[in-house]
Amino acid sequence: MKPKEKQPHPLLMYSDRIRAEGILVFNNVTDLPAVDEPFVSPDYVICIGQRGVMNLMYDVYPDVAKAHTVAVVFPNHALTMVDKTDDYKATLVVVSASVMSEPKLQIINHFRYRYEQQPRVTLNAHDFKIIMHIVEVLSETSTLDIPNRRTIMVRQIDFLLRMLNYYRQKILNDETTTKCISAQFHAALNEHFREHRNVAYYANLACLSPKYFGTVIHEQTGQTASYWINAKVIAEAKRLLHTLPNLSVKGVADMLGFNDQNDFSRYFKKETEMSPSEFRDGKQ
Repeated sequence: MKPKEKQPHPLLMYSDRIRAEGILVFNNVTDLPAVDEPFVSPDYVICIGQRGVMNLMYDVYPDVAKAHTVAVVFPNHALTMVDKTDDYKATLVVVSASVMSEPKLQIINHFRYRYEQQPRVTLNAHDFKIIMHIVEVLSETSTLDIPNRRTIMVRQIDFLLRMLNYYRQKILNDETTTKCISAQFHAALNEHFREHRNVAYYANLACLSPKYFGTVIHEQTGQTASYWINAKVIAEAKRLLHTLPNLSVKGVADMLGFNDQNDFSRYFKKETEMSPSEFRDGKQ
């Protein structure tokens, strides 16, 4: 039996329809029109990842398309597929340049600098579901024989772009907030590490639960909040032991806010596997 010939990619097969109708939705897309060579579209392409993974190059930059990713690719950018999983599937919303130039869709130009620098955003399950509902309505509208269908679809594209921008901005705001939490933690640590060595104290300063605070710090720095607290205390202890040879171990413990010398010595040995005296004597 003769193997079934692979159908041309919809972006190539329906290029004339894209010109004529202006907006088309393609479901169950599994690859790019070209393999191992760049594909440059004259249209705007909104790619919604359904499942699987595709590694690709966006111009000269590596990128990835996978489940819950949405990318808005402007015309004349080169996309090159590197590899993909067998289960990769996406939905493409293709909008011709002539339609996107309509006054109602000039919102796209307000966000151009964001999407051309980084076209992709990864949404959470809830936000992705909302975007898919909009795309499903858009797809259904494209099949209807109704008056002013194109005008309706332009409004739906406008709504889709506005929702995408809202979710993208929310993600950016969350990332900025998270980075602020990390920066505030290190600033507070520099000020209070002598009196406070528990994570809960710094979480309370940030008005967060210790669990969520710890998650944020780990995501941003790659280390736990406890790690940074201990590292700060030990670094200062080593500095005092090294630079103030006449200061007793008890004096160092007092300067670092420990109740007594034994507490400090146990803490120091737990973190460094040596006693303060051994460190001072050069056995580190």
